[in-house]
Amino acid sequence: MSFWHELPRPFFVLAPMEAVTDVVFRHVVARASAPDIWFSEFTNATGWVHAGQKAIGGRLIKTDDEQPIVAQIWGGEPGDMEQLAMYCRELGYNGIDINMGCPAKSAVKSGGSALIRKPDVAIAAIQAAKTAELPVSVKTRLGYTHVDEWREWLTTLLEQDIVNLTIHLRTKKEMSKVPAHFELIPDIIALRDEIAPSTLLTINGDIANREHGLQLARQFPGLDGVMIGRGVFHDPFCFMWHQDEDKRVARGGAEHPADPHFSLLHYHLDLFDQWQPQLGRPYETLKRFFKIYIRDFDGAKELRDQLMHTKDTSEARALLSDSQR
Repeated sequence: MSFWHELPRPFFVLAPMEAVTDVVFRHVVARASAPDIWFSEFTNATGWVHAGQKAIGGRLIKTDDEQPIVAQIWGGEPGDMEQLAMYCRELGYNGIDINMGCPAKSAVKSGGSALIRKPDVAIAAIQAAKTAELPVSVKTRLGYTHVDEWREWLTTLLEQDIVNLTIHLRTKKEMSKVPAHFELIPDIIALRDEIAPSTLLTINGDIANREHGLQLARQFPGLDGVMIGRGVFHDPFCFMWHQDEDKRVARGGAEHPADPHFSLLHYHLDLFDQWQPQLGRPYETLKRFFKIYIRDFDGAKELRDQLMHTKDTSEARALLSDSQR
């Protein structure tokens, strides 16, 4: 038993996203509407073992108010995975999740979705992570090239006695270019029930918000969790219980100074300044988030374009202030 088994059903998770779900953005999401579980950005075990903190760029920085929080790690060397898992325990993480689904070229060289084609390495990585004596989970995809790879691959993972299996319902080859294969959920649940009924099952891919996740949980009894990734870019309030709460006003035609998204952007700028010395991330990395907040009102495109030309948070605040006069 672990914290995973004490969660509501279905539980909701903010997906780990590279250069997105750091300690800054997680706190922005918490202010908007928090999920039930936090994940770190995915962190390369071999890079950390051989180059230390400079190799992971603040990916494992967290705060005590982020509970429960799972460290997501990746790599192709089980010994390195063991060392990083032990370090994550020292940092106070509540669990370890192994990334076996990332399709990025840099990850596939030594881990990520490459492990779909290296089941022996995948098994060894899970066993290595377990030495940290934290609950170990896995996030993966249906297969590497073909959808019909899912049964053999997921069987391998389910036989490893992991606490939770998160499945992005696409293959590595499909990236995010096709709709998620929701039609496979009943068969995946049946496989889990047959092989590892105690392993929790979480789905990921094309899930817009809590409302949508609850609908899927009702449609597919047996699902335990819902992970939302890109949906948070379309709606930072996506984890809210009631989409019509005062905190999230309807944006269509609204005057933007009253929009709660502006308040979130100001909070994001403040947190960036607070954590930048530790994270060491340049201001340019902040600009990818502007589209979350500046949208769906008259003049949004023009304001967003102006923000993209700012050089620091002071310039961004001044521009936002001018736009609200």
